[in-house]
Amino acid sequence: MNLHEYQGKEILNSFGVRIQRGIVASTPDEAVEAAKKLTDQTGTSWYVVKAQVHAGGRGKGGGVKLAKNLEEVKSISDDILGMMLVTPQTSVEGKLVNQVLIAEDVYYPGEVETEEFYVSVLLNRATGRNMVMYSTEGGMDIETVAEETPHLIFTEEIDPATGVLPFQARKIAFNLGLSGNAFKEMTKFVTALYNAYVSSDSAMFEINPVLKTSDNKILAVDAKVTLDENALYRHKDYLEMRDVREENPIEVEAKAVGLNYVDLDGNVGCMVNGAGLAMGTMDLIKQAGGDPANFLDVGGTADAARVEAAFGIILKDPNVKAILVNIFGGIVRCDRVAQGVVDAYKSMGDKINVPIICRLQGTNAKEAKELIDNSGMEIISATEFQEAADKVQEVLA
Repeated sequence: MNLHEYQGKEILNSFGVRIQRGIVASTPDEAVEAAKKLTDQTGTSWYVVKAQVHAGGRGKGGGVKLAKNLEEVKSISDDILGMMLVTPQTSVEGKLVNQVLIAEDVYYPGEVETEEFYVSVLLNRATGRNMVMYSTEGGMDIETVAEETPHLIFTEEIDPATGVLPFQARKIAFNLGLSGNAFKEMTKFVTALYNAYVSSDSAMFEINPVLKTSDNKILAVDAKVTLDENALYRHKDYLEMRDVREENPIEVEAKAVGLNYVDLDGNVGCMVNGAGLAMGTMDLIKQAGGDPANFLDVGGTADAARVEAAFGIILKDPNVKAILVNIFGGIVRCDRVAQGVVDAYKSMGDKINVPIICRLQGTNAKEAKELIDNSGMEIISATEFQEAADKVQEVLA
């Protein structure tokens, strides 16, 4: 589950990570009041107005601007709120901005220059261990840094039994070229950041940039946080942070009825039981000359109501030209699924306006094929993978 910047910073702050302070607002007037409160709390007289959307590169799309007084806070907030923000990480349509974060100016003058770093914590899937990835090239796209100057990206793997050890925190601060108080601040920052990542059951914490201020403080200016949805039962307060306005509405609807659904840019809808079989089915569709329109795992209880709900969600995509139902009857019997498909087809009537290929294999597969063949419905049955692929190819031709 993705979080907004201000939500990610709330989590970081709760674990002792120093952050750029700010207050979220939904209207230009609220933004002005937020700026006034921020001045009272921090003494700042300049403000950074940041669009709150689930996407990086907001500054490139005009979603991050500096305001030097309250009048500019109001006018800039008025411009950003309600805009369709297009960034390198959004679709061409962009994302609607519903909130802005009014943040303090942390690039104040001082005795030394400010510096920006990149620091993230994530899982290294090759080793099964968490790692801290960091670079001196903060404020830039890390993908660009990796491509053009890979020697400037460092990683530090963390033993899950010990967490970040003091020597590792010092190594990170040293590789970032820090010394004195900034060095000590960075070791504290890295340790607190890792503790926040582990304790919140996150999938990723990305701080870009981490700022060394002109008075040698280390703080998170941005925060991109992704929580592990499988662990949200342990964090009911984090679950309340979900902003469904930022998510695909079809995926939200599927989640509400208990379906595992991911929207894709293809023309063949998939209805499968089991994630592994679903991935294999998507490969099958590609080999047949089509493109999968979705990933959809109906699970082990593929009764008529569940199948009907799945059909309805798949058919919300206007690009779908055919639907492939691919069920392996292990726990669930194939004839039960077949009956569910037939009942759903009858119930939905003319709402189903694309060909359906139904491959059922496993327990009672023979009875399932007979049930579909004798139903009188326009459902194309198949028993083998290649046969299903050929049927898909035929209906797309």
